[in-house]
Amino acid sequence: MLSTMQDVPLTVTRILRHGMTIHGKSQITTWTGEAEPRRRSFAEVGARAGQLAGALRDELGIDADQRVATLMWNNAEHVEAYLAIPAMGAVLHTLNLRLPAEQLVWIVNHAADRVVIVDGTLLPLLAPLLSHLPTVEHIVVSGPGDRALLADTEAQIHEYEDLIAGRPADYDWPELDERTAAAMCYTSGTTGDPKGVVYSHRSIYLHSMQVNMSESMGLNDQDTSLVVVPQFHVNAWGLPHATFMTGINLLMPDRFLQPAPLAEMIERERPTHAAAVPTIWQGLLAEVLARPRDLTSMKQVTIGGAACPPALMEAYDKLGVRLCHAWGMTETSPLGTMAHPPAGLSAEEEWPYRVTQGRFPAGVEARLIGPAGETLPWDGRSAGELEVRGPWIAGAYYGGAGAEEIRPADKFSADGWLRTGDVGVIGENGFLTLTDRAKDVIKSGGEWISSVELENALMAHPEVAEAAVVAVPDEKWGERPLATVVLVEGSTAGYEALKAFLAERIAKWQLPERWALVPAVPKTSVGKFDKKVIRRQYADGELDVTLL
Repeated sequence: MLSTMQDVPLTVTRILRHGMTIHGKSQITTWTGEAEPRRRSFAEVGARAGQLAGALRDELGIDADQRVATLMWNNAEHVEAYLAIPAMGAVLHTLNLRLPAEQLVWIVNHAADRVVIVDGTLLPLLAPLLSHLPTVEHIVVSGPGDRALLADTEAQIHEYEDLIAGRPADYDWPELDERTAAAMCYTSGTTGDPKGVVYSHRSIYLHSMQVNMSESMGLNDQDTSLVVVPQFHVNAWGLPHATFMTGINLLMPDRFLQPAPLAEMIERERPTHAAAVPTIWQGLLAEVLARPRDLTSMKQVTIGGAACPPALMEAYDKLGVRLCHAWGMTETSPLGTMAHPPAGLSAEEEWPYRVTQGRFPAGVEARLIGPAGETLPWDGRSAGELEVRGPWIAGAYYGGAGAEEIRPADKFSADGWLRTGDVGVIGENGFLTLTDRAKDVIKSGGEWISSVELENALMAHPEVAEAAVVAVPDEKWGERPLATVVLVEGSTAGYEALKAFLAERIAKWQLPERWALVPAVPKTSVGKFDKKVIRRQYADGELDVTLL
C-alpha cells in the first residue's frame, strides 16, 4: 500500500524560494574592514541568484549537471552561488583556497569544472594554475583585484556584477530530481589524492532541517550566525542553506579571519551564534584577553573540525560564551553529533556531556566496530572504530567524469556503512566520545594511548597555547608519545614542570619521554593539527627533541 501524500522533490530550489519570500527581510552582512559592512536582504540575494543563474545559462552555456567552481571567501556573493548553481540544475564545486597548488589543479581537473567564480583578492592564487586547467572555459571575477594577472589565460574573463546586471530576477527554475547532484566537496587529501563527495538536493534539504532542529543548532530568524567556518569546508557546515530555510541572519567575515577583526565584528554586529574550528577560538581568546571585547551576544558557539580542549570551553564559560562540541566529516555533510546535555542538569552535571562529541540525531545511525570486526556495545567503555550511515552520509566517492563511483574498503564497509577512521566509545544514552583517529592512536607495549587525551591535558596548563602529540618509534615499546608544545608568549615553563602537570592527570606509563618546543603546531587546510607533518619533522631530525 502506498501513501496518499504528494511527492514533492526536496531541492535547493525550494530552500531558495522559501528564504527569499517568507524570510525576505532577513539579512546577509558581509564584513568589509571599513566603517560600514555590506548588507543585503534574503530577497535581494534570491533575486541576484536568479540573475546569476540566467547569466550562467545564457552567457556561459551552463546547463544540465556541469560543474561550476567557487574560489571565494565567505560573503553574500558566495551565498548567491550556493543557491543559484544547484537550483538551476548545475553542480556547485567549492574549492579549498588553502590547498597546495598541485592538489587544486588535480581537483579542478578531476571535477571537470567549466567555470570558476573567483574573488578578486584570490587571483594571485588562481592565475598561475590556469594553464594546467584545460576544462575551465570561463573565469568570473567578483570584487577588487588585479585583472592583469589573467592576461595570458585562454579562458574568457567576466566581471561578476556586469554579468548579472540587468538580467531578470525571476529565473525559470527547472523541476529537478531530488537525488541529482547539487554540490560537491573534496576531502583535503592528507593521504593519497583528494576524494570527491557529491551531495544531492535531498541530502542538503534533510541536512538543513537537522541543522535547524533544537538538538542541533536550533536557531531562528531572531538569530544572527557568524559563519567563520569557510564555505569550502563542507559547505560551511550546511549553514548557508539551513539559514535560508529558517531566516537566520548571516554575518560573513569575508577575508577578515584574524582574531582582531573577528572580535570587532562580534562586538559591533552582536551575532548570537558562531561556527568555527578550535584554532579560531584559541586565537580569539588570546585577543580578547589582551584587548577586552564584549562577546556576550553569542549564546552558542558551534565548535567542530577537531576536538575542543576542555580548558578552552572553561575559558569561554568565564567570558559568558558557551562552546558546543560537534562532530562530523566532509562525508557526513557534515553534521554527525552535537553535545547538548540532557535537560534538567546542573552545570556540574552537564560537564561530562559537554566534553563529549555529542549525541546522534535521528538521521545518523552509528555503530562501533572492534579489531576483529565485531560490533561493540554502547556501554561507555568498549572502544572501536565509528561507522555511520544515513540520508546525508556518503555511500561512495566521485570517480570522475564518466567513471564509476569509488568505494575503497578502508572507507566503506562491505554492507555500505561509512568507516570514519575515528576511534571512540558510545554511552548507553547515545553520547559519543572520540579518543583518537585510528591512524593517530599510540600503540605502546600492547596498550593504546590517546593522543587527544594527552593534548587536552597539556592545553589545560595556563602557559601552554597549543599542544600536539604523535606516536614515534620506540625500540622497547614499539611506539611512544612525542609532545610538541607551543608556549604562551613570555612563558618560562620547562619540560619537567609540564610533565609534572601531566602526571597529576594521566597514568604514569602514558607520560611522554620526548618533548619539543615549536613556534606553531602545523595545521591542515581546514585548521586541524597536521600530525603527519610532525611525524615527518621528527623522522627527518628537524625537531629539537629533549628526552626526560
